[in-house]
Amino acid sequence: MVDENDTIAAIATASGRGGIGIIRVSGPNTQFICEEIIGQALTPRQAYLKSFKNPDQSVLDSGLVIFFKGPASYTGEDTLELQGHGGPVILDMVLKRVLNLGARLARAGEFTERAFLNNKLDLAQAEAVADVIDAGTEQAVRSAQRSLQGEFSKQIEALQQKITNIRLYVESAIDFSDEDIDFLGSDELALKLSNTKQQFEHIQKIAKQGSLLREGMSIVLAGSPNAGKSSLLNALTQKDTAIVTEIAGTTRDTLKEHIQIDGMPLHIIDTAGLRDTDDIVEKEGVKRAHSAIQKADRVLLVIDDRERDDYSYTERLKSIPASIPVSIVYNKIDLTETSAGLSLRGKEPVINVSLKTTEGLSDLRQHLKECMGFHTGEQGVFMARRRHLDALKTSEQLYLAGVQQFSEHQAGELFAEDMRQAQRALSEITGALTADDLLGEIFSSFCIGK
Repeated sequence: MVDENDTIAAIATASGRGGIGIIRVSGPNTQFICEEIIGQALTPRQAYLKSFKNPDQSVLDSGLVIFFKGPASYTGEDTLELQGHGGPVILDMVLKRVLNLGARLARAGEFTERAFLNNKLDLAQAEAVADVIDAGTEQAVRSAQRSLQGEFSKQIEALQQKITNIRLYVESAIDFSDEDIDFLGSDELALKLSNTKQQFEHIQKIAKQGSLLREGMSIVLAGSPNAGKSSLLNALTQKDTAIVTEIAGTTRDTLKEHIQIDGMPLHIIDTAGLRDTDDIVEKEGVKRAHSAIQKADRVLLVIDDRERDDYSYTERLKSIPASIPVSIVYNKIDLTETSAGLSLRGKEPVINVSLKTTEGLSDLRQHLKECMGFHTGEQGVFMARRRHLDALKTSEQLYLAGVQQFSEHQAGELFAEDMRQAQRALSEITGALTADDLLGEIFSSFCIGK
């Protein structure tokens, strides 16, 4: 954990040569370090062009200096930025001077960790700092900025407030149980319960979209043997990742590749063809294919266009869990003269392609981008992490369990306890209740100096 009595320092700009290099200092001795290096006290939040001095008053470097008086700073502590020349040697010399004046080298993410501990940011906002830096697309940057500005946290707080109102209502009903008033059977409570359930669904939908933007979408290629799954994997990765032959059942295991489409990460998994077989090895491959499908964010069901109307494919679709989105890819349209492009069959998107001629492949790439939130029509998408989704899911399960207890047994006390636990799960997102080891794991993934 952070020792608030320490003054920390680090180079905040990327390693290598550059026009400008920034050294950041934060902690109780920051003002002393500033006066020793600059030779005078500075008015907070004003930029000065100054020389950085050695102990013998010789010039070490020169540049802009800005002093921030806590708590009006990024970390909530006294903070100093020395913006000098960007050569690695001169930056190391200035940093060594700062360290000799009593600072220690900051750990990865320690400046942002102090901002969190000093209530300048909540945990979701702190994580968004790293997400802004790591974002690979404009859409990802916008989503991360929404989280950094607190939009995600506000939605979580609003959901917590709804649960609090329900708890107060139920606990009041318990307190007045001797009165001849049916608080728990009222339409008002039923409306509150319904609205809260809808809010859970809404936040999870947007958070899932934000998680895909950050962590990538897991795509499983499924279908019967020789439909073109391995050819599709090779087309998307633009290399000969999988063996492609005319022999059905070539793929016996799962093949995984990581690609980006316009900076958006995808994790593509090719699987064995889905069919009944007596071959022991192929049977294990089919088993692993079903296991991969269960964990997918989306399934691309690849079908030979010559078998478009085969009833077995409808059965294949039924074998995929209803909670997992499916896109149907009809391949080999060069053999059927079907037009390339994207359409809908019921609720499933349908993409007609020829992996031999590459017709329709651009439509498929665009479809995958849109599935991940590229130019999404969903307003207010914010960046989210897997742990956020897990916390939301846990909270929703506790909430629904409480509602079930109430509806089936009228167990108001148990219902109120489930609501309290649901709130606790949500608090893990913003960091109101967070284990120290989780904080260490989160901030250790940050850049040094951030």
